[in-house]
Amino acid sequence: MWYSKSKEEVIRELQVDPANGLAAGEAKSRLQRHGPNKLKGKPKKTLLALFLAQLKDMLIYVLLGAAVVTLIVGEYIDAIIILVVVLLNAVIGVFQEQKAEKAIEALQQMATPKSLVKRDGEVREIDSTDLVPGDIVVLDAGRSIPADLRLLSGANLQIEESALTGESVPSDKDANAILSDPKTPIGDMANMAFMSTLVTYGRGEGVVVATGMDTEMGKIAKILDEDEQDLTPLQKKLEELGKMLGYIAIGICVLIFVIGLFQKRDLLDLFLTAISLAVAAIPEGLAAIVAIVLALGVTRMSKINAIVKKLPAVETLGSVNIICSDKTGTLTQNKMTVVKYYTATPLGDKPPVELIKSFVLCSDATYENGEGTGDPTEIALVAYGEQHEILKKSLEAEYERVGEKPFDSDRKLMSTLNRTRTGFRVNTKGAIDQLLKISTSAVVGGEVVPMTEELKRQYMQAAEEMSNDALRVLAAAYKDTGRELPPEEMERDLTMLGFVGMIDPPRLEVKDSIREAKMAGITPVMITGDHKNTAVAIAKELDIAESLDQSMTGADIDELTDEAFARKIKNIRVFARVSPEHKVKIVKAFKAQGNIVSMTGDGVNDAPSLKSADIGVAMGITGTDVSKGASDMILTDDNFTTIVHAIREGRNIYANIRKTVTFLLACNFGEVVAILASIVFFWPLPLLATQLLWVNLVTDTLPAIALGVDPGEKDVMRKKPRDPKEGFFAGGAALRAVLGGLLIGALTLVAFYLGLREFGYSLGARDIPEDAMTYARTMAFVVLAASQLFYSFSKRSDTKSIFQIGVFSNKFLVGAVVLGLVLQFISITVPFLAAAFQVQSLSLTDWGIVVGLALVPLLINEIIKVFLRWGEAKRA
Repeated sequence: MWYSKSKEEVIRELQVDPANGLAAGEAKSRLQRHGPNKLKGKPKKTLLALFLAQLKDMLIYVLLGAAVVTLIVGEYIDAIIILVVVLLNAVIGVFQEQKAEKAIEALQQMATPKSLVKRDGEVREIDSTDLVPGDIVVLDAGRSIPADLRLLSGANLQIEESALTGESVPSDKDANAILSDPKTPIGDMANMAFMSTLVTYGRGEGVVVATGMDTEMGKIAKILDEDEQDLTPLQKKLEELGKMLGYIAIGICVLIFVIGLFQKRDLLDLFLTAISLAVAAIPEGLAAIVAIVLALGVTRMSKINAIVKKLPAVETLGSVNIICSDKTGTLTQNKMTVVKYYTATPLGDKPPVELIKSFVLCSDATYENGEGTGDPTEIALVAYGEQHEILKKSLEAEYERVGEKPFDSDRKLMSTLNRTRTGFRVNTKGAIDQLLKISTSAVVGGEVVPMTEELKRQYMQAAEEMSNDALRVLAAAYKDTGRELPPEEMERDLTMLGFVGMIDPPRLEVKDSIREAKMAGITPVMITGDHKNTAVAIAKELDIAESLDQSMTGADIDELTDEAFARKIKNIRVFARVSPEHKVKIVKAFKAQGNIVSMTGDGVNDAPSLKSADIGVAMGITGTDVSKGASDMILTDDNFTTIVHAIREGRNIYANIRKTVTFLLACNFGEVVAILASIVFFWPLPLLATQLLWVNLVTDTLPAIALGVDPGEKDVMRKKPRDPKEGFFAGGAALRAVLGGLLIGALTLVAFYLGLREFGYSLGARDIPEDAMTYARTMAFVVLAASQLFYSFSKRSDTKSIFQIGVFSNKFLVGAVVLGLVLQFISITVPFLAAAFQVQSLSLTDWGIVVGLALVPLLINEIIKVFLRWGEAKRA
């Protein structure tokens, strides 16, 4: 019971120095002893369980039933082929599921939260899974607690523990408390912090006392009950489509069976054909293939520094037409540098020592050996101090921090209370306008003088000049006192020291990304807490805005009603001096105008706006755990360019899924057309059940997945964003699928007819000899498979020819088609396979005919594209 022990007892028991933390070697050996700091997930399914899961399908049961019937009547080869197809389907399904699982596992590893810990005397950021008992963890607002901790220190520390206690109000923490009651409830353990709870205010340090399944959260193991296998809206849509097509297909099969009975056809052949057609017509693999395409797509996105947490985000990305982006770190380099200072005391070339000291003491950032951790603005201030040989470590050793009032986005201030030789000093930094409101005096000419309106005007004028140069202005003030002050008394009657101007230069690559976004019909909008002039200066440089008229401040927003703001917002490109509450208003106003909005955020208070946006984007580097939790996507490089790349990738993924679906439907429809026409017109069946199953296996899986990972069209960002209400078959997709299916089905029948004609028979002939039927079916068999394989090339683009997009630019598709053709060739030339499928080798002339026929759907589709391009050019 760690809560009943003093801090000293806990430190002694865990054998750790709280100032330096654990040594790397000791941490490693403890990690081996205690294991990684993570909750055990659901046990992985075995290969056998995955395999059996593939067989739990109504259509598979129907096929297995058909295999039993064929065995009973002595058609052993047919039974073996049906069973082989079922097994191959299951094996491919297992392979696909494993691939998708591995992709998701890799993403989860990338999304592992980080923790600030002391190791070897330095504060480092490490994966939370590497934490061990004895680690000293640094806590600040917005961070999740990574393990169970016994608190060692805290300044106004508040932790939201609703995940454990159900109490929504944050708990005040006291590191000095010692609780002797062994029945103390978790909610009353003021000296403890628990895994998966959240720091909402203040800061502190704690020592890890339990990790992984030994934590309170591990005991509850609540996380294991969460089901993350929800289907995306697109997958649900496709599942419904699959069911509808299934009912249609079963209806057609029943119709075929009934007509066949009246025509007195062979019952076994009819039964097997009807079942095979049901399997061929229903795209039962559709949802699985879409899941794989999405999983592979999000894996690809993770390689461009965008981690998609929720799969529906991939679908929504293609519709985004407004990107609301933070300025600092996203549009800029996040390397703030102090370039100017202002004090009312003329200093010549001397650095303003007292001003720098105040800034350094009132900062939580660290900066050593050219590397900093913490807020970029604070890092710049500490680095500025180091530039002038004012080192944070030695300064803090001399002026110990004994209290603080953390930064708050509403106050726009932060204060610390430091011990001095004669008493205490409050050091406050923040926005110049806020500091001037609470300053009653200023340092002028080395003397403290009363603050006057004239002095305020001078400060504001100098600050305005810096802002006009796109510099961020940060002011500092102080107050000497003889006693320790509580936080609420710190920010009163301060003495103004001066301010500095710093700049965070735009990222070099962002300008091109903004140009690309605009071409794609996407409007970039800058949102920042900076002054309007600073924000507009950067926005002009990046081509986001053209003039000051396209900007608004948070104060301007407050003066407008929601309706008036929604009307005005379409012309605004820069929002300055905004609070997190304003961000929510901005998102809602854009959405009220019918826009699909992406919003970036990194702070605790950004969570509401991230949730309100259609796509919430959290910063992976500077983002708090709360913002990451509320987001749909995390940028691991905090870069605006990555958002644009993610939108491009999202558009491509959606386009690829459409290609895959329309390709599968066209192929399946072609098979239905060939069989239904032959039944209705009382022609011999052009294909046997086993042949249909084989074609489905060869053409439905590999080319469909290859289309799903298509590199995509290069001009995808020259098109307008997709309307989210747009149907899946919009833009003539359904018509093209039907046309493709009709062509494939008709050409299969033409091949069958040509095969019969070589032996002197027509489609309406009766008592056709076995050799003539076998030869004709072989031609139909090859045309059906090859036409579907060739047709897949034309599905890569609705308007561009295969030469414009490059025949070999999708190597997976080329490989899938070549493999399919080779397998088809083997199936009719290897004697035992030919006997099994009841086919035979073709003459060289007939090979020319079947290849020529198989190319027709591809050629006709390419001709249609010529007219579509001509129509587009004419409209342009």
